[in-house]
Amino acid sequence: MKNSRRSDRELARTLKTSQPTVTRTRTKLEKQGYIREYTVIPDFVKLGFQLASFILVKLRKDLTPEQLKQAQKISLKDMNEKAPDEIVLFNRGIGGQYSGILVSFHKNYSDYTKLLQRIRQYPFVDTSATIDFIVDLNDQIQYRYFTLATLAKHLISTTQWPQTWTAPKNKHPYNQITYSTS
Repeated sequence: MKNSRRSDRELARTLKTSQPTVTRTRTKLEKQGYIREYTVIPDFVKLGFQLASFILVKLRKDLTPEQLKQAQKISLKDMNEKAPDEIVLFNRGIGGQYSGILVSFHKNYSDYTKLLQRIRQYPFVDTSATIDFIVDLNDQIQYRYFTLATLAKHLISTTQWPQTWTAPKNKHPYNQITYSTS
């Protein structure tokens, strides 16, 4: 999680194990779904994004079970086929009587309002109850920028790893992942 560009050879050196062990373990973790993708977390402002938005969506209360199924089908199809790339997360959930959350990044407020207009076109969304929260990415006060390093540190220190993993107890556990050879 900390540096997805590291080669298996470099990881093996750091972890004091063989490169084939690292490759075998990484491949197994990918196949088991523990690793979905390798990516970078860019500086969104340098890429031209000014806003991050968090939109809580509520479905209409009067939807029948069949209409709800249809709404899920339409949402899934739209997210896979024609959703703007700026949407980084769209999932259903529970809390505060909302049905789901949408997280996105925008170059400007105009782009953001286009997304809101698009959401309002769905007949199954209760547009009067949709709540949005906008973050100005240019704000000088950043309490914590978007990172996965803190999550990695937490996972290493608290997770019961699959049989192929062990996490040592040391000063910097997120820097010292070790693999077992079993």
